[in-house]
Amino acid sequence: MPKTITIKKSVYNELKGFKKENESFSDLLDRLIKSQSNKGLIKSLRGSIEFEDKEKLLKEIENKRWEKRN
Repeated sequence: MPKTITIKKSVYNELKGFKKENESFSDLLDRLIKSQSNKGLIKSLRGSIEFEDKEKLLKEIENKRWEKRN
């Protein structure tokens, strides 16, 4: 179901500059959201999250990556 959002004119103009020809604003926003890499998201969260066992977490991530590849 479509939703209506309100944005400032300046934000609209900036988004319009990113929009490809024949691309809807919904498609543009979807593309921009998906382009945010997980690595970029993690970097943006750096310092705001504390891990009790960093090595264990990294090992779990590595194991999940191998599961996805196989």
